[in-house]
Amino acid sequence: MKYQIIANWKMNPLLEKEALSLFNSIRKKAEKFKKSEIIICPPFLFLFLFKSKISKNLKIGAQNCFFEEKGAFTGEISLKMLKNFKVEYVILGHSERRRYFGETDEMINKKIKASIKNKINPILCIGETLKERRENKTFKVLERQIKTALKGISQKSLQRVKLSLAYEPVWAIGKGKSCSEREIEKASLFIKKILAKLYSISFLKRIKVLYGGSVNEKNAKKILKEGRVEGLLIGSASLKKEVFIKILKEVEEI
Repeated sequence: MKYQIIANWKMNPLLEKEALSLFNSIRKKAEKFKKSEIIICPPFLFLFLFKSKISKNLKIGAQNCFFEEKGAFTGEISLKMLKNFKVEYVILGHSERRRYFGETDEMINKKIKASIKNKINPILCIGETLKERRENKTFKVLERQIKTALKGISQKSLQRVKLSLAYEPVWAIGKGKSCSEREIEKASLFIKKILAKLYSISFLKRIKVLYGGSVNEKNAKKILKEGRVEGLLIGSASLKKEVFIKILKEVEEI
């Protein structure tokens, strides 16, 4: 099995030369990491820099998209545009999109349907806030987010893409504190249980469950092994080439 290791650069770096330097440093070593499928998700502006540099083991993804193909939607990017830049993955429903831009589960559902139509692999982000965690609503929140995001999406249609679900507890993102491996394992098993009910147990082999939330070179291997997840969605640590490469080396040792 290959682990899915995703770098979410968010609104970084600021300069083209910095983006190229970071991407190229990873690209030079990408083929050495046999256990990882590496996906770099830069800001939209930098996608054109990387589309001719992808390889078998190094792909590019987008951090968001819009669900309409074209039209009067100022500031939005369509999946057809992304496909033109050889984008193979798209992050959908990240907690920062939900929090700062008011994205709802219903909007995310439309985006997943559009990504399937365009054969771009969706990475669905789900996770509870600190308040929801303290009120013991984690599983209730995850179930609602999964069922609403995948509403009306059949098993047959999902065969057109590779779906990933990234469990990202909102309270852990950018706070320097990760879930315990036991908590991650419980969330991962619960997510798979919901997916098995929606589709089938055999179909779960086609879906990867990932973890994101203050992942670094010190906890990556433990999260993958003990958290029983098939990949990582990495934020700030992916902007430091030495740290990100160290994480990829840790994956090789599993």
